[in-house]
Amino acid sequence: MLRKNEYKGKLIVVEGIDGSGKSTQIDLLHKWLQSQRNVVYFTEWNSSSLVKSTTKLAKQERMFTPTTFSLLQATDFADRWENYILPMLKAGAIVLADRYAFTAFARDVARGVDPKWVRNLYSFAVQPDLAFYFRVPLDIAVERIMASRARLKYYEAGMDLNLSDNKVTSFRLFQQRIINEYEAMISEFGLTVIDGTLPVKQQQKTMRQYVKSVLENWKGLPNPVVRSSKRAPRNLSIETTEQKAGKT
Repeated sequence: MLRKNEYKGKLIVVEGIDGSGKSTQIDLLHKWLQSQRNVVYFTEWNSSSLVKSTTKLAKQERMFTPTTFSLLQATDFADRWENYILPMLKAGAIVLADRYAFTAFARDVARGVDPKWVRNLYSFAVQPDLAFYFRVPLDIAVERIMASRARLKYYEAGMDLNLSDNKVTSFRLFQQRIINEYEAMISEFGLTVIDGTLPVKQQQKTMRQYVKSVLENWKGLPNPVVRSSKRAPRNLSIETTEQKAGKT
């Protein structure tokens, strides 16, 4: 199980299957929080330089088993946790994460890894102060992915699981398994469900309401910009942040 966050900072994460729209929403949220003069640190899944070359080689050679894949992803997360996420939480910053341990709990278990074993791997991490789960029908998610990708990658499509010889079919079956795990985690970890089929502005408005509640009366890391700037901070609207993010 994840530990309670007793650090000065706040941890906010987004989760969901590929094509759920979570990355667009956390990008908008990031820009909005910065416009409020908060100190914000952003991190995303599978981005540690420590294991990047190993991960790339193993994927190219198709060397991963479900367990080794799980271990390497956990190593990636542990490196980012120890060197970036934890120090920022201790300092009192807001940490935004595009995917967190819940991604491992969903994907690894969907690959057949024992749920208790995977959860124990990440027991050093803390429960987020706010964890959004973007729920979207499988057909819509697949349509979005296929419209934005030239082709599906081997492990992305779950081809290592021998679900189907067809990549698109395998992808659909694999994503459905992941959805099932996420749905089970809603009550287990208190995930906040966002309807990923709603308009972008409406989703963002809902997210901001939850975030405002979490940050109410909270004093985090002082932002030096506030002290040095003579101008009043801008309160960016959802429309403004969307324009800056280049999202529609």
